[in-house]
Amino acid sequence: MSVDEDEALSTECDGRVYYFCSEGCRDVFLRTKACKLPRTSYDLIIIGGGPAGMTAGVYAATLKMDALLITKDLGGQAIDSTKIENYMGYDFITGPELIEKFKYQLIHSYYLNHLMSEVERIESADGGFLITTSEFKKYFARTLIIATGMSRRRLGVPGEEKFQRKGVFYGNIQDVSFVQGEDVAVVGGGNSALQIVENLHTVARKIHLVSTTQLTADPAVIERVRGFRNFHEYTGYNVVEFKGDATLSGITVRKKAEKDELHIPVKGVFIAIGLHPNSSLVSHLVEINERGEIVIEPDCSTSRRGIFAAGDVTNAFGKRIIIASGEGAKAALAARQYVLGLRRKSS
Repeated sequence: MSVDEDEALSTECDGRVYYFCSEGCRDVFLRTKACKLPRTSYDLIIIGGGPAGMTAGVYAATLKMDALLITKDLGGQAIDSTKIENYMGYDFITGPELIEKFKYQLIHSYYLNHLMSEVERIESADGGFLITTSEFKKYFARTLIIATGMSRRRLGVPGEEKFQRKGVFYGNIQDVSFVQGEDVAVVGGGNSALQIVENLHTVARKIHLVSTTQLTADPAVIERVRGFRNFHEYTGYNVVEFKGDATLSGITVRKKAEKDELHIPVKGVFIAIGLHPNSSLVSHLVEINERGEIVIEPDCSTSRRGIFAAGDVTNAFGKRIIIASGEGAKAALAARQYVLGLRRKSS
């Protein structure tokens, strides 16, 4: 995890100064330097750092479990949410603000060992599972919690890859100055797409919403957005091409079942057409449904003993931050019961 040297904790060791995100990380480092034996085996490894994974981590810490959290970043899709309403304790909070509170709780209030890395492979092993990270390091766990969340879907049309971060964005853009006073397009018809429209309506000159179907967002949100003077709606249209030179200059759309195409000049396009579960890491080990979600029981257990799953990567009802958090807590409690059962059997 990157840290600010001016704010981070530090310690000197062998003539060098090291910086840490928390006292827990510093303590782990000093213990490792002393014994020269970095930890590679745990009772529980949690994979994923979104709301489900971080909540599972906090609960694992409060339950005094021998656990490690592995994630390539902290926050997941929640970090892109600019408006979270009615998360318990908050009438309104942004995604980055909520994730900062999650991170503080995980790293400072209830410290859990964590590794900022990407898991590339999970294999069965004697007595548990073997995890290989992108640095080719291997870790063993008696039980796993998979909380890898979802990734944004892409359109898969010409020019999409070419103009990524050069006019094509997925979800909200943090730096709105890129489209200040410009014409933009938003692709999608759900709550996420219309939230982007709301965020841009005072920034962009014109907003063109392109949706293949009738809008599926909450009725109140649809009514509010349709009242914006700079809002233009293209319902029943497909995006067929992104155009431009070094950066995006426009999109071509076509009404479904018709041949005629329409070119819309825009500086930026924001794609919000849904998500797909990041379940490929364990698709060879657990049952996956037709949507690619990990099938779980009420206690977050999967079809494979010792593997639990939580959050948006599962078939749990409702893709919401508050639901993912609750599922993460439940998975940690279930994983603890599983580990205690293993200990009773071996004693």
